[in-house]
Amino acid sequence: MKNKVRTAVVAFSVLLSTPLVVGEGTAAASPCAAGTAVTKTAAAPVKVWLAGDSTMADPKSACPVGWGSRFDRLFTDDVTVVNKAVAGRSVQTWLYESNVTGTKDSSGECVVNPKTYAQRWLDMLDPAQGMHAGDYLVVQFGINDGDPNCPRHVGRARYQSLLTTMAKAAQDRGAHPILLTPVAAITCNGSTAVGNRGFLTETSAAATATAAPLIDLHRLSYTLYNTLKLCPNDGDYTKGAVGAFFCNDHTHFEAAGADKIAGVVAKALRDQGISLASYLR
Repeated sequence: MKNKVRTAVVAFSVLLSTPLVVGEGTAAASPCAAGTAVTKTAAAPVKVWLAGDSTMADPKSACPVGWGSRFDRLFTDDVTVVNKAVAGRSVQTWLYESNVTGTKDSSGECVVNPKTYAQRWLDMLDPAQGMHAGDYLVVQFGINDGDPNCPRHVGRARYQSLLTTMAKAAQDRGAHPILLTPVAAITCNGSTAVGNRGFLTETSAAATATAAPLIDLHRLSYTLYNTLKLCPNDGDYTKGAVGAFFCNDHTHFEAAGADKIAGVVAKALRDQGISLASYLR
């Protein structure tokens, strides 16, 4: 009996002194190890593509500054904003550039010949380098489109059709379009800033047709002007609160104004529950 007890004690001692060897591909069952092995999975990188005019475009001088150039800083590092907005463009000249002629057809639309997309849109459609699943396309036109003369002129039905085409192209690639009504200029009716842009109904209709989110930046922007009490003014855009917000005109933004418009768009993403809001800081 004593020999059996001695043998058991020796065997137990050997077991305690032998290191535990975990085979390759086998996890050690340790509460401590389990607690320290948890890591946060990095979010997949996302690109936010911007298409629009000078009110959105990257600056080439101190003023104007497009709000799109101030957008990237509002997002986490998982997001890259690719600003393809170009000053002076309507939706049609942005898409087709110099292929839009100075001649109108029988329907009153500017003739596009050849009907070949501009390189900026081809780049965004490129399977390798362009829009991918999970990306976003933010579109804002409607300021230059009301020009009565070609090449910038765009009729209302044509405008809606081109916005719809852009939204569907994004969706075909798994990206998410977001359509914006045109940002307002500063127009005062006494002490009240009022709306002054067109193509509002057409932008909304294109959003409805594609089930894309619509941000009414037109309304949100002149509402901001009222909050900041930018009206009344005497038409001098070089001084006071108006001068700090706008360039020496009633349309384009100083850096401070661009920051505020970018903030309005970001707030709308949150308020409307648009999925891009999940990437905001």
